[in-house]
Amino acid sequence: RQLLDLDYQLGLQKRDYENSINLFKQNYISDKEFEEIEEKYVYLTKTRELVIENQEADSLFREIQVAQLENSVDQMQMNLEFVRQKLDNLKVKAPVRGLLVSVNAEIGEAIGRGQRLGQIHVLDEFKIKLEIDEHYISRVNSNLIGEFDFTGNSYGLRIKKIYPEVRNGRFGVDLVFIDNVPEQIRTGQTFRIKLELGESQMALLVPRGAFYQSTGGQYIFVVDPTGKFAIKRDIRLGRMNPRYYELLEGLDAGERVIISSYDNFGKAEKLILK
Repeated sequence: RQLLDLDYQLGLQKRDYENSINLFKQNYISDKEFEEIEEKYVYLTKTRELVIENQEADSLFREIQVAQLENSVDQMQMNLEFVRQKLDNLKVKAPVRGLLVSVNAEIGEAIGRGQRLGQIHVLDEFKIKLEIDEHYISRVNSNLIGEFDFTGNSYGLRIKKIYPEVRNGRFGVDLVFIDNVPEQIRTGQTFRIKLELGESQMALLVPRGAFYQSTGGQYIFVVDPTGKFAIKRDIRLGRMNPRYYELLEGLDAGERVIISSYDNFGKAEKLILK
């Protein structure tokens, strides 16, 4: 604004000065009048130069101030970020995402770095531990398929790991979900798993009993249809499970047999039933 006014006044004064030169040469104005006009023109010219210098100095000073302010803002941002990091370090963070099921901490307790505070269950990595009778250990292998029902839906499972060590007549396996994991499933729940060990087939079955310890599965006493006596008969057994033996030959369907201990029978070929 100041420079604009000076340019306007200087323009008017310049025209007066240029006109006064011609008038002075023709002696229409006095020396004093000419000098006053010339001095005023020179004054306005120098004033304009001084104003421009001051404005340039002010502009440079403002640039320096702006730079200093920007540096101050950057420093404040760094300090704020440092404070945020300090505050963030006060938060307890878990190494994985999951469901917090237990917390072992009290209010006011001092906790050291790396100290265990609780237990987290990773919800997208559930596995089911299954114990199986040792008689099936030779028929169970990795990637064997199973399933179980939960909340009205059936979910597929696959054996991922087998623990071959037998304890109390059972061995363990880990099963993982093939596709979807039930949303409501929680650690510690118990399920009934259907594990397909092979294709289903028809077979004659004999209930398990103490006779096996006496005969080794080589023979069995078959009860006569009259129910008065039992005859010793050779048999051949196949596979077994906790409840039954598979009968390969020696008996017909519907025949009755004695499956209790034979220790008191000695070498008898026929038993009289009373």
